[in-house]
Amino acid sequence: MIAREGLIFILSGTVLTVISLLLSTLWDSRGLFILSLIFGLLTIFTTYFFRDPERQFENKPNILISPADGKIVGVDTVYNEFIGGEALKVSIFLSVFDVHVNRIPTNGVINYVKYNPGEFFPAFEDKASDKNEQTEIGMTTSEGKKIIFKQIAGIIARRIVCRLDENQKVTAGERFGIIRFGSRTELFVSINSKLMVKKGDRVKGSETVIGYLSGKEVNDVKKSASGKTTEL
Repeated sequence: MIAREGLIFILSGTVLTVISLLLSTLWDSRGLFILSLIFGLLTIFTTYFFRDPERQFENKPNILISPADGKIVGVDTVYNEFIGGEALKVSIFLSVFDVHVNRIPTNGVINYVKYNPGEFFPAFEDKASDKNEQTEIGMTTSEGKKIIFKQIAGIIARRIVCRLDENQKVTAGERFGIIRFGSRTELFVSINSKLMVKKGDRVKGSETVIGYLSGKEVNDVKKSASGKTTEL
């Protein structure tokens, strides 16, 4: 499956490849033939970049799944007014080789969608979190918890697509947008949440469990960590 945002790029690349190849044959031009190969390779890479695989996970209460593919480059404690105090911030860096489709991390209702224009520092740098172009989404989960997730542009990615609206009801794993060509996604949750990942881990959107927000699931994880046998 291909993300719809990539169709125009793939179609354009295909057309340019075919035209340059036909002209290279018609005019016996080695330069145009090489150009057709370049266009062809770029089209293949673009098709790969905009891939949108189906993902499966078990949708449990208070579950928090990864909103993106990539590598966790930071797990920090910060203050967040919307969440109402201390929060855990999980930062995920997406290279150009990762799937760039973004997904909803848990069930709930969107409270706000806020776009902030900004700079274009490399997405793996910490300052990208505050200074880069980004879209911030605040939501209340089905269990009444508040979380935030962000789409952040990088030095290459300068086009954020977000298809969410205020008061929209959403489901964990639902596709909601994409960031083109290298980016960063962040997740802010209550300090009482139990994270199942750490810095350096690789995650997959709508497949990797980032953690649990609260309730029985958090207690079960803590019991398991203490040596008791508990089935989540």
